[in-house]
Amino acid sequence: MTVIACRGVTRRYAGHGIDPVTAVNAVDLEIDEGSFVAVEGPSGSGKTTLLGLLAGLEAPDDGEITVLGHDLARLSAAERARLRQRRIGIVFQSFGLIASLRAGENVALPLALAGVSASEREVRARTVLEEVGLRSAFGARIDELSGGERQRVGVARALVIEPAVILADEPTGSLDEENASGVLELLVEAVRQRGASLVLVTHDPASAARADHVYRMHDGHLTAGVPA
Repeated sequence: MTVIACRGVTRRYAGHGIDPVTAVNAVDLEIDEGSFVAVEGPSGSGKTTLLGLLAGLEAPDDGEITVLGHDLARLSAAERARLRQRRIGIVFQSFGLIASLRAGENVALPLALAGVSASEREVRARTVLEEVGLRSAFGARIDELSGGERQRVGVARALVIEPAVILADEPTGSLDEENASGVLELLVEAVRQRGASLVLVTHDPASAARADHVYRMHDGHLTAGVPA
């Protein structure tokens, strides 16, 4: 089953000159259920913009995006937010954690937004923190955690909703080699166990090589996917 489909997706931004900058240019893409897809490319190639479009955080200027059977253009902003809260896990390069919340509270935040009870939120957050190797970190302050631990909290937050799709934006980009390898392994194992689909954008060929299919992005253009 196809969980994400893009047809002719284009995103433009106002440039410094007369002509707009085309960050994503007529992209066609299909992602199947349970697959791990990597989009590899240098900084500024458009891959992060593409991920934002898939998440419904941005709207394309042209083309269509369908995610989990929903035409994103037909959803309101509130409906797109609910889709992310319940079906799409997002992992950010810069962790995206709220410093004023404890680790467990950060993990449980998507559940709180979805109206899950406090008791169930705690159980699920503790369970997924243990899964990512942070069993004792539930009450930890974010500033007490290392970079690798913070990203594991970010992964746990993405996993706690039992997502059908995980979108990961350079999740190892701020980490040293050892922590980067561990975080990527966590993501791969988690999606395999859950049957979820993983879309990873990265500038690192070694990370991309773990995927079932690798796409390459340059100047907004996406190449055809090939088996890794």
